[in-house]
Amino acid sequence: MSDLDVQAQYEAYPYPERKPTDERKRLITGSPSLPVEMDHWLWGGARDWSQPLRALIAGGGTGDALIQLAQLLTDVDRPFEITYLDMSVAARRLAEKRAEVRKLKGITFVTGSLLDAGAYGPFDYIDCCGVLHHLADPQAGFNALAGALAPGGGMGLMVYAPHGRSGVYPLQAAFGRMFEGLPPEKRLKRAKAVFRALPDAHPFKRNTRLVDHEQGDAGFYDLLLHGRDRPFSITELMGALDHAGLEYAGSPQAMLYDPTPLVGDGAAALNPVETMQLAEDLRGTFKTHVIYARAKGQVVPPPLGQDDAVPHLRGGGAEGLAAHVAKTGRIIIDTAGEAFTFDVPKEAAAMIAQVDGACTLGTIRMGGDAKTWHAVERALCPSGMMHYSRLWA
Repeated sequence: MSDLDVQAQYEAYPYPERKPTDERKRLITGSPSLPVEMDHWLWGGARDWSQPLRALIAGGGTGDALIQLAQLLTDVDRPFEITYLDMSVAARRLAEKRAEVRKLKGITFVTGSLLDAGAYGPFDYIDCCGVLHHLADPQAGFNALAGALAPGGGMGLMVYAPHGRSGVYPLQAAFGRMFEGLPPEKRLKRAKAVFRALPDAHPFKRNTRLVDHEQGDAGFYDLLLHGRDRPFSITELMGALDHAGLEYAGSPQAMLYDPTPLVGDGAAALNPVETMQLAEDLRGTFKTHVIYARAKGQVVPPPLGQDDAVPHLRGGGAEGLAAHVAKTGRIIIDTAGEAFTFDVPKEAAAMIAQVDGACTLGTIRMGGDAKTWHAVERALCPSGMMHYSRLWA
């Protein structure tokens, strides 16, 4: 499949399918590119947000990451300059309209290839989600983005993963053979007819984690008719980062890459990448890999346990969580169809209740037991429920 074919798909079916008027009633959020999450994994929770964030949304599609980042920074009156870059004119127009509805400023819209990202940089932050796995040469994409980073900059990336997309690739291959040369509209119509006739036992129809095909024509086409789509295992993703001079800095749900709940100490002899690969293979549910990355040798760990760090709870709800801990002495995280239970001292409830995105950890602990707070961090940070950031400071 050529670049022109891929471009034709996204001109016909901009992805994801969005209505600009919906911006009046909701904000779509998710990882990566949540400012406090970025700060936690990329800058040790200590970025000076009074300084403008120069960001690139590479392969921005219809604008989810763009709108999220611009709106959240606007809400807290933090300066930014965001460049949106995508090959699809149709997708760009939808992204522009969404920004117009929200009256967002500080955005430059560019139609082009992410392989030219360096021409628009350098950038403090780059978001690239759902794009690299569609390139003819994904490694060239990793390399181009790495070359567009400013010193100290970082990325938030998402690529497809194989196990959680079981059933997708046989259908893509079959539809590609059957409908080669047809325009996108005819490909979609014929593929839907064949799809309806598939037996219920088909691996795709038994994969309940895949829903894009049920969410409009753009979702069906992108999932099942894309002609250039290669998934990455976590090992392959780490290799691509390494070749681009990048290093893994963390994941919004890092706990899913830990196989210990499944194998105990059975992974003790493995290196970090082998350990993550074991978790991916055993869980078998990863549809995507969402990670943060920085240049090799520049990774800054989150400021766990540091008195001057400022914790944020994702979605707020400190009082409710504190009450639950005070009553049960545990925190339960339910994600990707798996429940994780963490024992937390009941006395941690008083600390959790003070987490407001403004108080430092030193103030919250007030000389309390460091081990008690460590139990809170162990439950909430690897699960993406708590981050350290000075966004509001």
